[in-house]
Formats: sequence, C-alpha cells, structure tokens
Amino acid sequence: MYPKAEILFPFTVTPKLRDLRGEKWAELVDRVSKLPETDPDALAFILMMIRINNCLKCYSGSYKFMRGCAACSMQGVMQFKGEDEELVAFYEQTRQELLDYLEGEGPAPEGFHDFQNG
Repeated sequence: MYPKAEILFPFTVTPKLRDLRGEKWAELVDRVSKLPETDPDALAFILMMIRINNCLKCYSGSYKFMRGCAACSMQGVMQFKGEDEELVAFYEQTRQELLDYLEGEGPAPEGFHDFQNG
C-alpha cells in the first residue's frame, strides 16, 4: 500500500540524491555512496540526512512516511535552504561531531543517541 519506508534514512537511497543539486553535492554523494554503510563517513551522511529529513519525528501514519524515504529524502535535499557549499559544510560538521564521539572526545551527536538506544 505504501512505498518502502524505514524508521531512519536508508543508506541505499543515497545514489538517488546525486543529481538534485550541483557538482559539490554530486561529488559528496559519489564518494559516500561507494563506502560500506558502517564507514564513519557513510554514518555521518546518514545522520545528516536524518537531521535534514527530521526522521526522528516520522511515524507510520504520517504523510512523509506514506510517501516513502526516497521521496522524503529527495525533497529534503532539494528544499535545503542554502548553497551546495553550506550543505557540504553541514555534512562536514556532522562528520566531525560523529568522529569526536567515536574517539571519546565529545558527546553523542544530536539525534545519534535517540536511534542508538532505540
């Protein structure tokens, strides 16, 4: 009845986001989509998309859920207010937060604790 929807951003959607913005965005998507899903850079991309899509507030009866993760993610990337440089900078910021956490040098990134503990 509904398109495929997950609880959080599914990494398999990443390649579909490539051509939604400019060259810098496409380069980022190309780079991370080739990584294993468990690579810290891929996890940072996933976390960034969770934040952009507001996945933590999605639920099975919501309009976003009914549209599916791919459509929601595409819309989120296209509607990001800012240039590609700002979107890539948002990724880099998220990546650094995640790396700091994984190295024991910082708190869990916002949103990470919520899905880490279910």
